[in-house]
Amino acid sequence: MSDKNKGQDKARERQQAAQEEAATAETFTEAPREEMTLEEELEKLRAEVAELKDKYLRALSEQENIRRRLTREKDEAVKFASSNFARDMLNVCDNLSRAIEAVPEERKEEHELLASLLEGVEMTLKEMLNIFERHNIRRIPAHGERFDPNVHEAMFEVEAGPEDAGKVVQVIQEGYTHHDRVLRPARVGVARNSGEADDGGGRGEG
Repeated sequence: MSDKNKGQDKARERQQAAQEEAATAETFTEAPREEMTLEEELEKLRAEVAELKDKYLRALSEQENIRRRLTREKDEAVKFASSNFARDMLNVCDNLSRAIEAVPEERKEEHELLASLLEGVEMTLKEMLNIFERHNIRRIPAHGERFDPNVHEAMFEVEAGPEDAGKVVQVIQEGYTHHDRVLRPARVGVARNSGEADDGGGRGEG
């Protein structure tokens, strides 16, 4: 082989070695860039998973709230299903009370038939009130109580001393609650401080 050919072979070898070295260097240079891309992709996937998890938890929470609301509405519908019927029965209760109150105390023992009839009415009223109690229908405390607009309806005012001002002094119609709701407010007369008007007038003149 001539020296010229040998020189060409060596040149080709050097060129091939240089190409291989360049390829190796390029591989080491690109490897970090590929690793960074994978890390970014992983971070992106993590963010998507977190977002989907958040949406899933929100959906579960909303579904649970809907379930609780429907359960509460169903329970209340069952609980207060008889409210309208009970409200109508209050009129019967009122009529029985009026019948008893219509008979003066001094006349109750004058006629045996009247006494027997009155006793029957009183027993009927008592039994009705017992039935009301079993169904959580209760009288609203009124006479002597502090006036409460949530359960009392003021029909008139009565002048009284300052110690009784704001208290219920007369019950016109009994009020009732059904569970924790007002079935009918008590209609009452309320005491008013007899000195309030004078005091107010004095302040007005001043």
